[in-house]
Amino acid sequence: MPLRFFVLDVFTNQALAGNPLAVVLDAEGLSDARMQAIAREFNLSETVFVLPPENPAHSARLRIFTPARELPFAGHPTVGTAILLAKERFGDMESDADRNAMVVLEEAIGNVRCGVVLKNGAAGFAEFDIPRLPRPCDPLGDREIIAAAVGLEPNEIGFENHRPCAFEAGVPFAFVPVASLDALSRVSPVHRHWEDAFGRGGEMGAYLYCRQTNSQDSTFAARMFAPHMGIGEDPATGSAAAAFSGIVRHFDKLTDGTHYLRIEQGFDMGRPSMIDLEVDIAAGALKAVRIGGQAVIVSKGELYL
Repeated sequence: MPLRFFVLDVFTNQALAGNPLAVVLDAEGLSDARMQAIAREFNLSETVFVLPPENPAHSARLRIFTPARELPFAGHPTVGTAILLAKERFGDMESDADRNAMVVLEEAIGNVRCGVVLKNGAAGFAEFDIPRLPRPCDPLGDREIIAAAVGLEPNEIGFENHRPCAFEAGVPFAFVPVASLDALSRVSPVHRHWEDAFGRGGEMGAYLYCRQTNSQDSTFAARMFAPHMGIGEDPATGSAAAAFSGIVRHFDKLTDGTHYLRIEQGFDMGRPSMIDLEVDIAAGALKAVRIGGQAVIVSKGELYL
């Protein structure tokens, strides 16, 4: 039987922007090797395979693959798949009334709860609670080797009190603050320095960010490079945004309450993306984090395998 698939653009409200995502439905007959081969065929940052949930009260079980490996969790696959499954549940919307849905996705990291809002004639919106709060992880190389790895000068690494460090909220990333939007636009990875700069045998993705932005609605601008995952550059990285909440709390000393941030990404690729990040702080500690964004369906078809 052919397998249905959809391609969505995620963290955007219009086609041909944001981060493309392939979602393969009814994938329970596929082996791990077959899923990886299909992900290489689509050659997008991630491809999702939708399986029946282990808990019948949940919406689906997901397997998430880059062109090179499987991931335990990822942000734009979570947002895009939640919106797609809600659309599949409700069918074509003929009224102007909003449709709200709760979608629970079983991912390797655990269950991910997503609230979805659908509007007739508009991009869907999904917001999810991150399944694991961020925490520091591996030490990084010194500023000089990090600068060499990303093609910048050492004096362009860091701003204010922000310094390079690694955090993870399911997937580890090296977070590298850069001094300006101009420096961010000139980042050019030099892979021979990657392992010395970021450790883990060169397997860690690098997330570079600055306070200057292209959009007045944004709080930070970012770029993400993960050559070991088969991702030269990612237009929008929700799993990195989840871990980035730990960076913001650590360096910006957020006060108690809920903080609303917006991260822009993909502008240098011609794929502008907007990721909404909500951070709850109580008694000076990080208590909860939510990632939100829009998505639109741009194509659908069948796989004949």
